[in-house]
Amino acid sequence: MVQKAKILLVDDRPENLLALEAILSALDQTLVRASSGEEALKALLTDDFAVILLDVQMPGMDGFETAAHIKRRERTRDIPIIFLTAINHGPHHTFRGYAAGAVDYISKPFDPWVLRAKVSVFVELYMKNCQLREQAALLRLQLEGSGHTGAAHEKEPAGLLAELSARLAAVEEQAEALSKQLDDESADAAAVATAAHLERKLTGLRRALDALEPGTGGSSSVLPSQG
Repeated sequence: MVQKAKILLVDDRPENLLALEAILSALDQTLVRASSGEEALKALLTDDFAVILLDVQMPGMDGFETAAHIKRRERTRDIPIIFLTAINHGPHHTFRGYAAGAVDYISKPFDPWVLRAKVSVFVELYMKNCQLREQAALLRLQLEGSGHTGAAHEKEPAGLLAELSARLAAVEEQAEALSKQLDDESADAAAVATAAHLERKLTGLRRALDALEPGTGGSSSVLPSQG
């Protein structure tokens, strides 16, 4: 069973959180509420999130300050942030949102379909990255158990290598379909860049898996990093 992704909703107004939950419930993911910047930062200490929807105008720590804290933490700096705001002070205000690390900046009232589509892209990217990490972990275990020698490669069970290859092929196919979807929809530059990064990691993992095939003389040095 595939684990659901978590989406963090940050807004000081309960009715806004209810509205976001109603819009995003169709994605069938885990929605986590936070009614303040401080509460959001506390949630980010223990859980991993696919994307954060962050209200700009909040009492105390506002959205810009909250985003700055998120981007300073190594654990959370790469989580996509979509700013939501009920006001628009022009280009300078929007620029401040992007400067704070947002991947998108949406003014209220927003189109529910557009918001759901944007969030779904980042959820898909997050899920693909999770799958990729699992494949890399399996491959690393295989390399550690092989003794890193050509003779050991000959002794590797062909069935396990075939299974790893098939699972990786499934992820590659999904990633390719997602990249085509992003191209067709003229998606956000941040989403396109993230998808490209995912494809590069998949390519590295495929090279590492090919190196394990008997007779290739491959080496574990081609295993992709987890960055």
